[in-house]
Amino acid sequence: TIRPVRRSYYDPSSAPGKGVVWEWENDSGTWTPYDMDVGITIQRAYEKQHPWVDLSAIGFCYIIDFATMGQINRQTQRKRRVRRRLDMVYPLVSGTLPKSQSWPASPGAAAAPPVPACTCPQCLLVMSVKASPGTTTLQPRKAAPAPPASPKPLLPTAGPKAPDGMAVARGSLKPLAVQGGRRQAASTPALSLAGASGSPPSVGSSKASRPGLSTLNRSHLQRLAIAQSRVLIASGVPTVPVKNLTGSSPVNPALAGITGILMSAAGLPVCLTRPPKLVLHPPPVSKSEIQSIPGISHSCRKTTKKQAKKGKTPEEVLKKYLQKVRHPPDEDCTICMERLSAPSGYKGPQPAIKPDLVGKLVKCSHVFHLHCLVAMYNNGNKDGSLQCPTCKTIYGVKTGTQPPGKMEYHIIPHALPGHADCKTIRIIYNIPPGVQGPEHPNPGKSFTARGFPRHCYLPDSEKGRKVLKLLLLAWDRRLIFAIGTSSTTGESDTVIWNEIHHKTEFGSNLTGHGYPDINYLDNVLAELAAQGITEESLAQEKD
Repeated sequence: TIRPVRRSYYDPSSAPGKGVVWEWENDSGTWTPYDMDVGITIQRAYEKQHPWVDLSAIGFCYIIDFATMGQINRQTQRKRRVRRRLDMVYPLVSGTLPKSQSWPASPGAAAAPPVPACTCPQCLLVMSVKASPGTTTLQPRKAAPAPPASPKPLLPTAGPKAPDGMAVARGSLKPLAVQGGRRQAASTPALSLAGASGSPPSVGSSKASRPGLSTLNRSHLQRLAIAQSRVLIASGVPTVPVKNLTGSSPVNPALAGITGILMSAAGLPVCLTRPPKLVLHPPPVSKSEIQSIPGISHSCRKTTKKQAKKGKTPEEVLKKYLQKVRHPPDEDCTICMERLSAPSGYKGPQPAIKPDLVGKLVKCSHVFHLHCLVAMYNNGNKDGSLQCPTCKTIYGVKTGTQPPGKMEYHIIPHALPGHADCKTIRIIYNIPPGVQGPEHPNPGKSFTARGFPRHCYLPDSEKGRKVLKLLLLAWDRRLIFAIGTSSTTGESDTVIWNEIHHKTEFGSNLTGHGYPDINYLDNVLAELAAQGITEESLAQEKD
């Protein structure tokens, strides 16, 4: 998939110009940065010493309170912590401001004036591949003279030249073996990148004390390799012959990882002993090979919208979870941010309850205005459950807003990486597009359902079956999916995952959504518990 990208410029007095980053605390307790435009708006109000800023003017229903450093949802009154952090300042552009750059460039568009290059290791690595003539030199380190290369080079070596005029030092170089996108140790002069130490690269520079490629951060290199491969493929770079165990075949150099990109750009032969391969799905499985899962009845479940229990007013529901407090503590209600000794500050639709009454949740002992809790309940799913806005403790049975769909599950006769001792549980989710109901963000508006059916995988082990049973309960409670804005594509009003991670990559882990992952089963059990799905709730469901 190819998507346009663009590069924007900001005033030096703005948040990115000063290196200021505004972040909000998510449900897992980690910090997420606001979008750039939102951060600029918050910083502008902060510098003007405003007590708060309303983000509804830029399309967000939040208020940022600088006194408490909190983000308040105008609809639900839910509060999250925010923080202001100083990061690296964006580099300044000298001279006249270049035109906004975008990719792919429109046909016939004039090239933007050159911008001073960044000197971080990642940018230097990219620039070494896409360098202008005479700006970067790829040279072998000093080493013992290598014997004449016995394998026949796969690329022309007479007058070695790299694409885009990149110079390569002459000498006797053997093909390097690249295993899984990483260079193998071999009796071959190691390649070093001129200028990788942070100083501007120079022509023919061969002085010592430059770090090799292996000293660069490996995770950054992997991300860079993926991005560079997409650019190479999209830009129509011709494939080069890459030798592998089964012979030679034309393969894009990006498939050999970052080392393969650099070597191909330098006109050097690349030998893959184990080509990296993305395996999303298992080999084809016949119906006769599919088995039901012992201890779990049926192999398919459908879900429809479950109506909340009738005859229960919000006050009646909350009465089960609260104790009245006659003498409120000297602290704020974290929903309305007013003192508990004062009336509730909630300004929305007024519930039929006095605004000065205060209650304490029986499990976690957090104290709120009853007025605020009723308003919060009315703005939620109204399913008879309540979740403490401070500590997330769940009261009652929490259900979600997952649209109708089908969940299939069975055993297939293939093993996942890292689980060679057992077969695999395959889960297939299928949710069709439809129209949003009253519990969804935009009632009456249609929603999309991209990427269905979605295939997910668990090891057919004792813990894997335990996770499956809990996922089935989460499915019945409509907690697996929700309708919202996709963090991957930015599309709104679409079906998205609901904070319970699934493994969608079968035979590899190149995307981070596959195996092996020794912590996955424990992590997903913790995510299920955060939604109120535990072994105890499973036992209660059976009762």
